[in-house]
Amino acid sequence: MKKLFLLSLLIIFSACKQTEDKKDIEQESKKELTIAEKIANAHGYEHWNNVKTFEFKFGGTLEDSTSGRSWVWNPKTSDVKMTRNGETTEYNRNKMDSVAINADRAFINDKFWALIPFQLVWDTSATITESTKEKSPVLEQDLNKITITYSNEGGYTPGDAYDIYFDDDYIIREWSYRRGNAPEPSLSNTFENYSDYNGIKVAQDHKFAGSDRNLLVRNVKVTLEE
Repeated sequence: MKKLFLLSLLIIFSACKQTEDKKDIEQESKKELTIAEKIANAHGYEHWNNVKTFEFKFGGTLEDSTSGRSWVWNPKTSDVKMTRNGETTEYNRNKMDSVAINADRAFINDKFWALIPFQLVWDTSATITESTKEKSPVLEQDLNKITITYSNEGGYTPGDAYDIYFDDDYIIREWSYRRGNAPEPSLSNTFENYSDYNGIKVAQDHKFAGSDRNLLVRNVKVTLEE
């Protein structure tokens, strides 16, 4: 009788433990995402772990196919290849020398333009404000706004800040760059003409206020692992 009683207690304890574990898992899955995570996911962040190579061209003009900087990046191996003006530089971000550092400065800049939704999640040392509703600087639309500010130490441009303007679907529509976290923007651009590349959404056009200038992100190609 005593053994039967102990067995019953063990069964009850095990059932309670399983119920508690299930509740913990459900609560974890329902945990509210941060604004940064919501923006990243809206642009396809859940597909990033399957990306083998990310290719794109930054800058230049549509009329001149040789203009701008072309990049091929393998995020898993950290291998990067840059082609500019017919010259190619290849390096690994884990093994940097003076030549690689010069190329990497350009890579960090260009990648930031192409993948800013993901940078909000990757750049864990930066601080991100709560979301507010404000009028955007270029198209003067009522959009949601967060500001990401970088530390004064480390990186190629320490202390800089970016005001990110996004719609109610968490898609980025504009941004302002403030060098050294200055009160006034150094530049403001739109994020337009989004295309989907194997689930990764990238804005190809970045227009300036009161100007015909359009900073391009083009020739995007996303190769997934087999």
